[in-house]
Amino acid sequence: MKITAIIPYVVDTGLPGLPDEMTDQYCFVRVDTDEGISGWGECTNWPNRGSFMTGFGILQIRDYIIGQDPANTDKIWREIFDRWSYLGGRGLPTAVASAIDIALWDIKGRALGRPIYDLLGGKFRDEVRLYANGWFTGSTTPEEYGRDAARTVAEGHDAMKLDPFLGNGIVWNGGKLSHAAEQKGYDIVAAVREAAGPDVEILIDAHGMYDVPNAIRIGNTLHEESNIAWFEEPLPPESYKALAQVRAQVSAPICVGERLYTRWDFVPVLEDGLADYIMPDVVWTGGISELKKIATMAEAYYVPISPHNAMGPLQIAAGANVMMTVPNFYRLEHCTAWIPNYNSFLKEPFDFHDNKLKLSGNPGLGVDVDQEKIDASVNAEWKAIAG
Repeated sequence: MKITAIIPYVVDTGLPGLPDEMTDQYCFVRVDTDEGISGWGECTNWPNRGSFMTGFGILQIRDYIIGQDPANTDKIWREIFDRWSYLGGRGLPTAVASAIDIALWDIKGRALGRPIYDLLGGKFRDEVRLYANGWFTGSTTPEEYGRDAARTVAEGHDAMKLDPFLGNGIVWNGGKLSHAAEQKGYDIVAAVREAAGPDVEILIDAHGMYDVPNAIRIGNTLHEESNIAWFEEPLPPESYKALAQVRAQVSAPICVGERLYTRWDFVPVLEDGLADYIMPDVVWTGGISELKKIATMAEAYYVPISPHNAMGPLQIAAGANVMMTVPNFYRLEHCTAWIPNYNSFLKEPFDFHDNKLKLSGNPGLGVDVDQEKIDASVNAEWKAIAG
Protein backbone atom coordinates (compact mmCIF):
# COMPACT_ATOMS: atom_id res chain seq x y z
CA MET A 1 0.00 0.00 0.00
CA LYS A 2 1.22 3.50 -0.86
CA ILE A 3 0.05 6.99 0.08
CA THR A 4 -1.30 8.77 -3.00
CA ALA A 5 -2.67 12.05 -1.61
CA ILE A 6 -2.74 14.16 1.56
CA ILE A 7 -5.48 16.79 1.60
CA PRO A 8 -5.91 19.37 4.38
CA TYR A 9 -9.35 20.91 4.94
CA VAL A 10 -9.64 24.13 6.94
CA VAL A 11 -13.36 24.26 7.69
CA ASP A 12 -15.63 26.69 9.45
CA THR A 13 -16.91 25.01 12.58
CA GLY A 14 -20.15 26.88 13.09
CA LEU A 15 -19.49 26.85 16.83
CA PRO A 16 -21.41 29.56 18.70
CA GLY A 17 -19.97 31.87 21.28
CA LEU A 18 -16.23 31.60 20.66
CA PRO A 19 -14.19 34.60 21.91
CA ASP A 20 -13.21 37.19 19.31
CA GLU A 21 -9.58 36.05 19.16
CA MET A 22 -10.64 32.57 18.05
CA THR A 23 -11.04 32.13 14.33
CA ASP A 24 -13.57 29.32 14.42
CA GLN A 25 -11.91 26.78 12.11
CA TYR A 26 -11.05 23.11 12.38
CA CYS A 27 -8.21 21.62 10.35
CA PHE A 28 -8.92 18.07 9.17
CA VAL A 29 -6.61 15.99 6.96
CA ARG A 30 -7.48 13.10 4.65
CA VAL A 31 -4.78 10.65 3.56
CA ASP A 32 -5.59 8.49 0.50
CA THR A 33 -3.91 5.27 -0.62
CA ASP A 34 -3.61 3.26 -3.82
CA GLU A 35 -5.78 0.52 -2.32
CA GLY A 36 -8.77 2.81 -1.94
CA ILE A 37 -8.49 3.08 1.86
CA SER A 38 -8.47 6.61 3.27
CA GLY A 39 -7.75 7.79 6.79
CA TRP A 40 -8.64 11.01 8.59
CA GLY A 41 -6.66 13.10 11.06
CA GLU A 42 -6.93 16.47 12.75
CA CYS A 43 -4.52 19.29 13.62
CA THR A 44 -6.93 22.02 14.68
CA ASN A 45 -5.31 24.92 16.48
CA TRP A 46 -6.65 28.15 17.84
CA PRO A 47 -6.67 31.04 18.61
CA ASN A 48 -5.30 33.43 16.00
CA ARG A 49 -5.73 31.46 12.75
CA GLY A 50 -3.88 28.48 14.11
CA SER A 51 -5.75 26.06 11.83
CA PHE A 52 -4.52 28.02 8.80
CA MET A 53 -0.94 27.59 10.05
CA THR A 54 -1.31 23.85 10.51
CA GLY A 55 -3.08 23.55 7.16
CA PHE A 56 -0.19 25.33 5.44
CA GLY A 57 2.21 23.00 7.24
CA ILE A 58 0.43 20.00 5.71
CA LEU A 59 0.77 21.57 2.26
CA GLN A 60 4.51 22.05 2.82
CA ILE A 61 5.24 18.49 3.96
CA ARG A 62 2.89 16.33 1.96
CA ASP A 63 5.06 15.85 -1.14
CA TYR A 64 7.70 14.20 1.06
CA ILE A 65 5.17 11.73 2.44
CA ILE A 66 3.24 10.79 -0.70
CA GLY A 67 4.47 7.49 -2.10
CA GLN A 68 5.39 6.02 1.29
CA ASP A 69 3.86 2.99 2.98
CA PRO A 70 1.25 4.25 5.51
CA ALA A 71 2.12 1.36 7.84
CA ASN A 72 5.45 3.03 8.69
CA THR A 73 4.00 5.45 11.22
CA ASP A 74 7.14 5.90 13.34
CA LYS A 75 9.37 6.46 10.30
CA ILE A 76 7.02 9.03 8.78
CA TRP A 77 6.59 10.77 12.15
CA ARG A 78 10.34 11.09 12.53
CA GLU A 79 10.80 12.43 9.00
CA ILE A 80 8.29 15.22 9.68
CA PHE A 81 9.87 16.00 13.05
CA ASP A 82 13.42 16.11 11.63
CA ARG A 83 12.59 18.12 8.51
CA TRP A 84 11.98 21.30 10.49
CA SER A 85 14.51 20.63 13.24
CA TYR A 86 16.49 23.79 12.59
CA LEU A 87 13.37 25.86 13.23
CA GLY A 88 12.53 23.69 16.24
CA GLY A 89 10.73 20.40 15.89
CA ARG A 90 8.01 21.10 18.48
CA GLY A 91 4.78 23.01 18.05
CA LEU A 92 3.78 23.55 14.45
CA PRO A 93 5.80 20.55 13.15
CA THR A 94 4.34 18.22 15.76
CA ALA A 95 0.82 19.45 15.04
CA VAL A 96 1.38 18.63 11.37
CA ALA A 97 2.81 15.24 12.35
CA SER A 98 -0.22 14.70 14.61
CA ALA A 99 -2.76 14.96 11.81
CA ILE A 100 -0.86 12.68 9.46
CA ASP A 101 -0.08 10.18 12.21
CA ILE A 102 -3.74 9.96 13.28
CA ALA A 103 -4.79 9.43 9.66
CA LEU A 104 -2.17 6.69 9.18
CA TRP A 105 -3.43 4.85 12.25
CA ASP A 106 -6.95 5.20 10.88
CA ILE A 107 -5.73 3.57 7.64
CA LYS A 108 -4.01 0.76 9.56
CA GLY A 109 -7.16 -0.04 11.48
CA ARG A 110 -9.37 0.06 8.41
CA ALA A 111 -6.97 -2.14 6.44
CA LEU A 112 -6.93 -4.73 9.23
CA GLY A 113 -10.58 -4.41 10.14
CA ARG A 114 -9.76 -3.55 13.78
CA PRO A 115 -10.18 -0.46 15.97
CA ILE A 116 -6.98 1.43 16.70
CA TYR A 117 -7.07 0.50 20.37
CA ASP A 118 -6.71 -3.16 19.40
CA LEU A 119 -3.54 -2.31 17.51
CA LEU A 120 -2.12 -0.42 20.51
CA GLY A 121 -2.32 -3.36 22.88
CA GLY A 122 -6.02 -3.83 23.47
CA LYS A 123 -8.54 -2.55 25.99
CA PHE A 124 -8.04 -1.76 29.66
CA ARG A 125 -11.65 -0.55 29.86
CA ASP A 126 -14.91 -0.72 27.96
CA GLU A 127 -15.66 3.00 28.14
CA VAL A 128 -13.64 6.20 28.49
CA ARG A 129 -14.31 8.37 31.54
CA LEU A 130 -14.81 12.06 30.77
CA TYR A 131 -14.75 15.43 32.39
CA ALA A 132 -16.98 18.24 31.20
CA ASN A 133 -15.84 21.56 29.82
CA GLY A 134 -17.99 24.20 28.13
CA TRP A 135 -20.94 23.46 30.44
CA PHE A 136 -20.97 27.12 31.56
CA THR A 137 -21.32 28.75 28.12
CA GLY A 138 -22.80 32.21 28.53
CA SER A 139 -22.47 32.33 32.32
CA THR A 140 -20.94 35.46 33.81
CA THR A 141 -22.08 35.63 37.44
CA PRO A 142 -21.51 33.20 40.32
CA GLU A 143 -25.24 32.50 40.37
CA GLU A 144 -25.28 31.57 36.69
CA TYR A 145 -22.25 29.31 37.08
CA GLY A 146 -23.94 27.63 40.03
CA ARG A 147 -27.11 27.07 38.04
CA ASP A 148 -25.18 25.51 35.13
CA ALA A 149 -23.11 23.37 37.49
CA ALA A 150 -26.26 21.92 39.08
CA ARG A 151 -27.66 21.15 35.61
CA THR A 152 -24.41 19.48 34.55
CA VAL A 153 -24.34 17.25 37.61
CA ALA A 154 -27.99 16.35 37.05
CA GLU A 155 -27.04 15.24 33.53
CA GLY A 156 -24.67 12.68 35.03
CA HIS A 157 -21.29 14.42 35.17
CA ASP A 158 -19.05 14.03 38.20
CA ALA A 159 -16.10 16.17 37.06
CA MET A 160 -16.12 19.59 35.42
CA LYS A 161 -13.56 22.21 34.41
CA LEU A 162 -13.66 25.98 34.19
CA ASP A 163 -11.45 29.06 34.20
CA PRO A 164 -13.20 31.43 36.61
CA PHE A 165 -10.83 34.30 35.83
CA LEU A 166 -10.70 34.25 32.02
CA GLY A 167 -12.44 37.37 30.76
CA ASN A 168 -12.59 38.86 34.25
CA GLY A 169 -9.55 41.09 34.08
CA ILE A 170 -6.59 38.72 33.61
CA VAL A 171 -3.92 39.83 31.15
CA TRP A 172 -1.62 37.51 29.21
CA ASN A 173 1.60 39.33 30.03
CA GLY A 174 2.32 39.80 33.69
CA GLY A 175 -0.21 37.44 35.19
CA LYS A 176 -1.97 40.11 37.24
CA LEU A 177 -5.59 40.30 38.36
CA SER A 178 -7.44 43.15 39.99
CA HIS A 179 -8.66 42.40 43.51
CA ALA A 180 -12.27 42.57 42.30
CA ALA A 181 -11.66 40.16 39.42
CA GLU A 182 -9.80 37.76 41.67
CA GLN A 183 -12.58 37.76 44.25
CA LYS A 184 -15.19 37.22 41.54
CA GLY A 185 -13.26 34.13 40.43
CA TYR A 186 -13.26 32.75 43.96
CA ASP A 187 -16.99 33.46 44.24
CA ILE A 188 -17.68 31.64 40.97
CA VAL A 189 -15.85 28.50 42.11
CA ALA A 190 -17.53 28.63 45.52
CA ALA A 191 -20.93 28.79 43.80
CA VAL A 192 -19.99 25.82 41.61
CA ARG A 193 -18.89 23.83 44.66
CA GLU A 194 -22.09 24.60 46.54
CA ALA A 195 -24.27 23.65 43.56
CA ALA A 196 -22.29 20.55 42.59
CA GLY A 197 -21.87 19.14 46.08
CA PRO A 198 -18.79 17.82 47.86
CA ASP A 199 -18.13 14.75 45.69
CA VAL A 200 -17.92 16.34 42.23
CA GLU A 201 -14.39 17.08 41.01
CA ILE A 202 -13.79 20.73 40.11
CA LEU A 203 -10.83 21.27 37.79
CA ILE A 204 -9.45 24.79 37.42
CA ASP A 205 -7.79 25.89 34.18
CA ALA A 206 -5.43 28.85 34.61
CA HIS A 207 -4.50 28.92 30.89
CA GLY A 208 -0.86 29.58 31.79
CA MET A 209 -1.56 33.22 32.58
CA TYR A 210 -0.12 33.79 36.07
CA ASP A 211 3.27 34.68 37.43
CA VAL A 212 4.72 32.71 40.36
CA PRO A 213 3.30 34.67 43.34
CA ASN A 214 -0.16 34.98 41.79
CA ALA A 215 -0.23 31.28 40.90
CA ILE A 216 0.71 30.29 44.44
CA ARG A 217 -1.86 32.55 46.09
CA ILE A 218 -4.71 31.71 43.72
CA GLY A 219 -4.04 27.98 43.69
CA ASN A 220 -3.94 27.75 47.46
CA THR A 221 -7.02 29.93 47.96
CA LEU A 222 -9.09 27.86 45.53
CA HIS A 223 -7.98 24.62 47.10
CA GLU A 224 -8.59 25.77 50.67
CA GLU A 225 -11.97 27.38 49.96
CA SER A 226 -13.43 25.01 47.35
CA ASN A 227 -11.31 21.82 47.42
CA ILE A 228 -10.39 21.90 43.73
CA ALA A 229 -9.22 18.62 42.19
CA TRP A 230 -6.46 20.19 40.11
CA PHE A 231 -4.87 23.51 39.18
CA GLU A 232 -4.09 23.37 35.46
CA GLU A 233 -1.32 25.29 33.68
CA PRO A 234 -0.74 27.83 36.46
CA LEU A 235 2.19 29.36 34.54
CA PRO A 236 3.31 29.78 30.94
CA PRO A 237 4.89 26.49 29.85
CA GLU A 238 8.45 27.59 29.13
CA SER A 239 10.05 27.56 32.59
CA TYR A 240 10.35 24.29 34.49
CA LYS A 241 12.10 26.07 37.36
CA ALA A 242 9.16 28.41 37.83
CA LEU A 243 6.82 25.41 37.76
CA ALA A 244 8.94 23.77 40.46
CA GLN A 245 8.45 26.84 42.68
CA VAL A 246 4.68 26.69 42.29
CA ARG A 247 4.59 22.91 42.69
CA ALA A 248 6.46 23.20 46.01
CA GLN A 249 4.16 25.86 47.45
CA VAL A 250 0.66 25.07 46.14
CA SER A 251 -1.51 22.58 48.02
CA ALA A 252 -3.75 21.83 45.03
CA PRO A 253 -2.74 19.02 42.64
CA ILE A 254 -0.98 20.40 39.55
CA CYS A 255 -1.78 19.46 35.95
CA VAL A 256 0.36 20.54 32.97
CA GLY A 257 1.10 19.55 29.42
CA GLU A 258 -1.30 20.81 26.77
CA ARG A 259 1.50 23.03 25.43
CA LEU A 260 4.29 20.52 25.90
CA TYR A 261 5.24 18.80 22.67
CA THR A 262 6.62 15.28 22.33
CA ARG A 263 7.98 12.90 24.94
CA TRP A 264 11.10 15.04 25.40
CA ASP A 265 9.18 18.00 26.84
CA PHE A 266 7.64 15.69 29.44
CA VAL A 267 10.96 14.26 30.67
CA PRO A 268 11.70 17.04 33.23
CA VAL A 269 8.07 17.11 34.38
CA LEU A 270 8.22 13.41 35.20
CA GLU A 271 11.81 13.18 36.42
CA ASP A 272 11.50 16.18 38.74
CA GLY A 273 7.97 15.42 39.93
CA LEU A 274 6.56 18.74 38.71
CA ALA A 275 2.95 17.63 38.22
CA ASP A 276 0.33 15.30 39.66
CA TYR A 277 -1.34 14.90 36.25
CA ILE A 278 -0.17 15.40 32.67
CA MET A 279 -2.38 16.48 29.78
CA PRO A 280 -0.73 16.14 26.35
CA ASP A 281 -2.91 17.04 23.36
CA VAL A 282 -3.14 14.36 20.67
CA VAL A 283 -3.48 16.90 17.83
CA TRP A 284 -0.51 18.99 18.99
CA THR A 285 2.05 16.78 20.67
CA GLY A 286 2.54 14.29 17.83
CA GLY A 287 -0.59 12.23 17.29
CA ILE A 288 -1.55 8.76 18.41
CA SER A 289 2.01 7.43 18.24
CA GLU A 290 3.41 10.13 20.52
CA LEU A 291 0.49 10.20 22.93
CA LYS A 292 0.94 6.49 23.55
CA LYS A 293 4.69 6.94 24.16
CA ILE A 294 4.08 9.80 26.62
CA ALA A 295 1.46 7.76 28.47
CA THR A 296 3.87 4.86 28.79
CA MET A 297 6.58 7.17 30.16
CA ALA A 298 4.13 8.58 32.71
CA GLU A 299 3.11 5.08 33.74
CA ALA A 300 6.68 4.40 34.84
CA TYR A 301 6.40 7.38 37.23
CA TYR A 302 2.86 6.48 38.39
CA VAL A 303 1.52 9.76 37.01
CA PRO A 304 -2.02 9.70 35.57
CA ILE A 305 -2.65 11.05 32.09
CA SER A 306 -5.69 13.10 31.08
CA PRO A 307 -5.40 14.41 27.50
CA HIS A 308 -6.31 17.97 26.66
CA ASN A 309 -9.21 17.65 24.25
CA ALA A 310 -10.77 21.00 23.37
CA MET A 311 -10.71 20.98 19.57
CA GLY A 312 -12.68 18.85 17.09
CA PRO A 313 -14.33 15.43 16.76
CA LEU A 314 -11.31 13.55 15.41
CA GLN A 315 -9.30 14.71 18.41
CA ILE A 316 -11.98 13.11 20.59
CA ALA A 317 -11.79 9.84 18.62
CA ALA A 318 -7.98 9.72 18.54
CA GLY A 319 -7.49 10.52 22.21
CA ALA A 320 -10.18 8.05 23.27
CA ASN A 321 -8.61 5.22 21.26
CA VAL A 322 -5.27 5.71 23.00
CA MET A 323 -6.84 6.06 26.44
CA MET A 324 -8.66 2.76 26.00
CA THR A 325 -5.21 1.15 26.16
CA VAL A 326 -3.60 3.12 29.01
CA PRO A 327 -3.55 1.79 32.59
CA ASN A 328 -2.70 5.18 34.11
CA PHE A 329 -5.61 7.01 32.45
CA TYR A 330 -7.64 9.53 34.51
CA ARG A 331 -10.24 11.26 32.31
CA LEU A 332 -10.67 12.64 28.79
CA GLU A 333 -11.83 16.21 28.32
CA HIS A 334 -14.85 17.06 26.18
CA CYS A 335 -16.95 20.17 25.68
CA THR A 336 -20.57 19.36 26.45
CA ALA A 337 -21.87 22.40 24.55
CA TRP A 338 -20.09 21.26 21.38
CA ILE A 339 -21.39 17.69 21.18
CA PRO A 340 -23.93 18.54 18.42
CA ASN A 341 -21.12 20.20 16.48
CA TYR A 342 -18.80 17.19 16.87
CA ASN A 343 -21.54 14.94 15.57
CA SER A 344 -22.37 17.20 12.63
CA PHE A 345 -19.06 16.25 10.96
CA LEU A 346 -19.64 12.51 11.43
CA LYS A 347 -21.99 10.06 9.71
CA GLU A 348 -22.92 8.52 13.07
CA PRO A 349 -22.87 10.40 16.39
CA PHE A 350 -20.57 9.69 19.30
CA ASP A 351 -22.05 7.60 22.09
CA PHE A 352 -21.72 10.07 24.97
CA HIS A 353 -23.69 9.12 28.05
CA ASP A 354 -23.42 10.57 31.54
CA ASN A 355 -19.68 11.06 32.09
CA LYS A 356 -18.46 8.40 29.66
CA LEU A 357 -17.78 7.81 25.97
CA LYS A 358 -18.33 4.38 24.46
CA LEU A 359 -16.38 3.79 21.26
CA SER A 360 -18.12 1.99 18.42
CA GLY A 361 -15.51 -0.75 17.98
CA ASN A 362 -15.52 -0.08 14.24
CA PRO A 363 -12.21 -0.20 12.34
CA GLY A 364 -9.69 2.61 12.60
CA LEU A 365 -10.78 5.62 14.62
CA GLY A 366 -14.22 4.07 14.86
CA VAL A 367 -15.93 7.04 13.22
CA ASP A 368 -16.74 7.90 9.60
CA VAL A 369 -16.28 11.51 8.53
CA ASP A 370 -19.08 13.12 6.54
CA GLN A 371 -17.22 14.18 3.40
CA GLU A 372 -20.17 16.22 2.12
CA LYS A 373 -20.29 18.19 5.36
CA ILE A 374 -16.52 18.79 5.16
CA ASP A 375 -16.72 19.98 1.55
CA ALA A 376 -19.63 22.29 2.34
CA SER A 377 -17.81 23.77 5.35
CA VAL A 378 -14.41 24.56 3.78
CA ASN A 379 -13.46 28.12 4.67
CA ALA A 380 -13.74 30.42 1.66
CA GLU A 381 -10.31 31.96 2.20
CA TRP A 382 -8.72 28.52 2.50
CA LYS A 383 -10.46 27.37 -0.67
CA ALA A 384 -9.06 30.34 -2.57
CA ILE A 385 -5.54 29.65 -1.30
CA ALA A 386 -5.36 25.86 -1.39
CA GLY A 387 -7.70 25.15 -4.30
